[in-house]
Parts: sequence; structure tokens; C-alpha cells
Amino acid sequence: MNAWSRREWLALCAASAVAQTGNEKIRIGFIGVGSRGTALLKNLLTRADTSVPAICDIDPANLKRAWDLVKEFKGEVPAAFGNGPGDYRRLLALDDVQAVLIATPQEDHARMSIDAMNAGKFAVSEVPACTTLEECWELVRTHRKTKSGYMLLENYRYNEPVMQVANMAAKGLFGELTYAECCYIHEIRDMRFNKDGSLTWRGENVRKNIGDIYPTHSVGPVCGWMGVNRTDRLVSLVTMASKPAALQEYAARRFGKDSPQAKIKFQNGDTNNTLIRTALGRLIAVRYDTASPRPAGMGQYSLQGTRGSYLSAFGEHKVYLEGRGKPHTWEPLDAYRSEYQHPYWAQRGGEARKSGHGGGDYFVLADMIDAVRTGVSPIDVYDAATWSSIRPLSALSLERGSAPVDIPDFKG
Repeated sequence: MNAWSRREWLALCAASAVAQTGNEKIRIGFIGVGSRGTALLKNLLTRADTSVPAICDIDPANLKRAWDLVKEFKGEVPAAFGNGPGDYRRLLALDDVQAVLIATPQEDHARMSIDAMNAGKFAVSEVPACTTLEECWELVRTHRKTKSGYMLLENYRYNEPVMQVANMAAKGLFGELTYAECCYIHEIRDMRFNKDGSLTWRGENVRKNIGDIYPTHSVGPVCGWMGVNRTDRLVSLVTMASKPAALQEYAARRFGKDSPQAKIKFQNGDTNNTLIRTALGRLIAVRYDTASPRPAGMGQYSLQGTRGSYLSAFGEHKVYLEGRGKPHTWEPLDAYRSEYQHPYWAQRGGEARKSGHGGGDYFVLADMIDAVRTGVSPIDVYDAATWSSIRPLSALSLERGSAPVDIPDFKG
């Protein structure tokens, strides 16, 4: 989230209150108000169409900070729950809570979403939705059983270039789609350790797990372009990984070569590459790397079709459209913005750019509010299960010597 000053935030709250309609407020309870949960909370507090009647966090400091924010900027006194890891269930029992937004560590997402749907609440989950294949299936079964709503907060789907490419692909500018690449390259070695040298939950993640453990930022945009779970589906994958080296070297340098941290045997390879095949014969190449020292790679995607292609890396966005530009020459994506900018960005881009993740937070939350109102989710439980299943399935492929593994048809 952008670092707003207090004055800027107050101005945004006032502007949003004027701009939004007087529809009945959506009553959203928050489970998890650490750094990510607080960023999402701040975004929602700028909106006039939401209410936050309850918050939950096991950290007293997080809970108080969020409680103070809601009271100050909404004029509400939210119920607060912080009596241990299971206290969120008391929040779920509240009649005044219509939807719950879950921004806890990854391993808690599925269980809390399932409990929320069983309680009759619309479940809104940060990514990934699940960490095991069993959780993916249970999430789908619970949604079908309860008919409660669900949405995954995959904000990379709403990045401005991603949405423009989606618009161009839908209009056939790239022809028949055949191939895509997507990456999550984001060096976060310092986030693996607490100040005292103990492992954070992110550190425990790579100590215990192998494969692509954070796949949805990568595949979410690509699956949108290719109509996965609408006109196509993912059918199999194979994963290969490099050895783990960068995090061990970092730990030795930061804490000393003879320190306990330097002796931790991290399991996750520095780079994990997964190749996915779809039912229509397309290929998707996915790279996950959060250990290697290099600039963050948000927005590294490519798309290939029979009539053109898109390529992005390190802030550059290029297209080649056969018959439109100079032969065999890349053009900037911006050259087609006026013609093919996605309506979301054409109509609300100015407001969106004030939020985090390149405007993605604004649109994913706006769509979430609409989904709670209508019951129709643009990133539904089947998307959540399919994308998140890449985590355990990539690990299974590695365990089998990089053998191909089938991807379940969660909609079947």
C-alpha cells in the first residue's frame, strides 16, 4: 500500500464518501489485521458503502491499531476478538457480520474460509486460498453445501496492463492463444527472519515446503486471459527446481556462519519452474523465486497467440500485433491504451491509483463488495482451488522426480 500521509488519507475518505452511492453498507468483519490486513482495512475505510462491525487478531497491538482506525474513520466501535487462535469463531457467530475478510498467514486461509461459509458468511480470502490439495477440495465442497459466497483477493488480476491485455485478448487481437509465461520473482530473504533470528511464518514456509508455494499472483492474470474455468481448464503440470542456496548464504552473512540460522536446512529451491498444460493444448510456464537477489518482478508476464504477443518485464510492457505495427518490431503497450484500455481503468483509474499494488487493491475490493451484494464472484471458489492447487501439486511433482501430475477438475 502506498504510504499515505494522514492528510492525504482524510482527503481520500472525504472524496470517496462523496463519490459513492447511498446503497446499504456491506458489513465486513476482519480476521487478521497485521500489515496486509491493515492495508486492506485502510482501503475499505475510505469507502462510504462499507461498515466494519468486528475485528480479530491474536496480536494485541494489531488489534488495538485496527480498532482505533475503525473508530476514528468510521465513527464505529467494532467488537474486538483476540483471545487466542480460535477466537475468530466468536466473530463468525455475530449476526451483524455479513462477510469476513481473512488476511492471516497462508496456512490459516482455508480453515477460516470453510468456517466462515459454514457460519453463513461470505468468505473473502487473501492468497493463496489453500496450502494442501485436501483443503482445495474441502473449500469447494463447503461452498457447494452451504451456498455461502466466496471470493479470492487476487489483486494482480486488476493491474492496469494486465487488464488492458485481457481486453485485447478478448477482442481477438492476439489471435488464438497458445502460450503464456508468468513469474513471481520477489526477493524477501529479510522477511524470513524476525529481529531475534527466529523464523517468521514466511521462513517456516520455505523450511518445510518445496515447489511453487505462492502461485496465484503468477497464474491468476494468465488464467484470466485464457478463460481458465470458463472455456478452458488446467489439466497437468510438471515442476523442476534449483537447489536452495541463496537463503542459507544470506543467513550466514546476517547472523554469522556458525549461527543456528546458518545451519537451517531450507527445503525450497531458489527457483521453481512449473510447466502447465491446458485442455485446449496451451502451455503456461510459471516461475517462483523469492530467494535470489534481484529486483522485484511484479508484472513479468508474456502471452503468445497466432496473431501477436505481449511481453512485460521490469516495468516495460510491449506488444507485437501482426498487421498493426511495423513488422517484427515491438511496440509499447501504451500505444494501444486509448483504444483498448480496460473500462475499469478508463472509468475509475484516477481513484484506483491512490491505492496499493498499482491500483489492484482498489478494484479487487470494489469487486468484492459487488460480489457480496450480488452473490456473483469474479474470482470464485473454483478459481481459488485451481490456482492454489499448484502449490501442493508442484511439490508432488518434485517428490516424484519431476514427473507430470494431473490437476483436478474442481468444477467437474
